[in-house]
Amino acid sequence: MGKITALVKPRIVKKRIRRFTRHQSDRYVKVKRNWRKPKGIDNRVRRRFKGQYLMPNIGYGSAKRTRHMLPDGFRKFLVHNVKELEVLMMQNRRYCAEIAHAVSSRKRKLIVERAQQLAIKVTNPNSRLRSEENE
Repeated sequence: MGKITALVKPRIVKKRIRRFTRHQSDRYVKVKRNWRKPKGIDNRVRRRFKGQYLMPNIGYGSAKRTRHMLPDGFRKFLVHNVKELEVLMMQNRRYCAEIAHAVSSRKRKLIVERAQQLAIKVTNPNSRLRSEENE
């Protein structure tokens, strides 16, 4: 069986690719780069002064058609067991399976095996495989 491809693969347009940086994160090591909304009464970023960091807002959202879409055109569906994989049987060209973090290596093998039978793409099929089993 060939490679599984998405039914439609629209061009994904992001309105902004660069991460939003936290105010004064460049100035202090203790202030991490992760975004936090400024709350101060005199804050320049909150008041949207020219030349300051931009704040995230609803206008930066993705198009509804391509929201949560992977670059290959699929959307992720988290799978914990083989039974949950059966849900994707009719939607195997729109959704791909992603095996949950807490699933054991024994169950992972069964899920990957069943996904091949149903022609469902798995984003992380090689996770938790030992090197001796690959040989």
